Amino acid sequence: MFGATFLVPLLTGFPPSTTLLFSGIGTLLFLVITANKVPSYLGSSFAFIAPITASTQADSMGAALGGVMVTGLLLAALGLIVSRVGTRWISVLMPPVVMGSIVALIGFNLAPTAYENFQQSAVTATVTLLAVVLCTALFKGMLGRVSVLLGVLIGYGVAVARGEVDFAPVADAAWIGLPEFHHPTFDPGLVVMFLPVVLVLLAENVGHVTSVGLMTNRNLDHMVGRTLASDGLATALSAGFGGSPTTTYGENIGVMSATRVYSTAAYWVAGIVAILLSLSPKVGALIFTIPPGVLGGVTFVLYGLIGIVGVRMWVDGRVDFSRPKNQFTAGVALVVGIANVTWTFGGIELTGIALGTIAAMLIYHVMDKLGHATGTEVQAAEPAEVVASEGSRPRE
Repeated sequence: MFGATFLVPLLTGFPPSTTLLFSGIGTLLFLVITANKVPSYLGSSFAFIAPITASTQADSMGAALGGVMVTGLLLAALGLIVSRVGTRWISVLMPPVVMGSIVALIGFNLAPTAYENFQQSAVTATVTLLAVVLCTALFKGMLGRVSVLLGVLIGYGVAVARGEVDFAPVADAAWIGLPEFHHPTFDPGLVVMFLPVVLVLLAENVGHVTSVGLMTNRNLDHMVGRTLASDGLATALSAGFGGSPTTTYGENIGVMSATRVYSTAAYWVAGIVAILLSLSPKVGALIFTIPPGVLGGVTFVLYGLIGIVGVRMWVDGRVDFSRPKNQFTAGVALVVGIANVTWTFGGIELTGIALGTIAAMLIYHVMDKLGHATGTEVQAAEPAEVVASEGSRPRE
């Protein structure tokens, strides 16, 4: 959980200590809003990395924070809607093929960023990547679950040995002090890039609440509205001062599964400790010494895993890819996202993630409606059937 929370500010340039502070505050806020009924720690969300990176490069950190804040407020508003009408509309709007495509294209859209860091120190990046892979393969249980963090530590050791780490900022930093604060600015053209993230967070949050419910043998579906609102408010609050977006995240679910500790008391303690650690600038300075080579190696894994989470949604949702509407939905959306297709009009710029999301939803629902209206939707022919004899025909 610790490693995942710090990787987002490292990859986006946000101050780590500020992220840690609002990770702790957001967790306490979450526990209060959910009436202490849902054990969860709020950490950095990987879903925001692509739009944050694009916004920072196009304008500034303030513009990225503005996009994060708007996204958080929208998520909080959706939480209130879900509290009133339930969650069924989410699955209708975004069936597994659509949601899987959106999540997958967000991960794969980040591939060029990972390669840029990789190129800055190929040796260190390769060692880091191999370390993550080997730690995952060799270790089981808790060590296996923290293989990414172990890989970062091994890569960091190699970077130190190669003289790629500068400890001067750590020596200069104070032991006690407030984190570095930044404030958001708002550019409508950049905010649009963040809107697809709301859809991802909706599905992610519902999945996490369901997982916690299964682990604790309780039905927590009635809490989804509160958990969404909590994530949104915590994210908006963090963005108001320069911290990364904070939501429930998969690493937290993994730790609960490994430790079998589901007490909300543990998360009160974790939140308070995070706040106390954030008040040491030296901790933040030490984290920021992690060089690009290490980040390049670990993001080859992490960005790929984000993409594979989308693929897993297809598998878990039993998406039938012999059906043209599913083929076109996933295929077009992925190409738009990976190619980072960009469309600018009226001062608003839509990038690959936004356009890929729009493409996935539009293609699926249009083909679905037309198929039902005309009764013409059939399954696509398998490759072997295409070259079969004239007497064979595609399956209905």
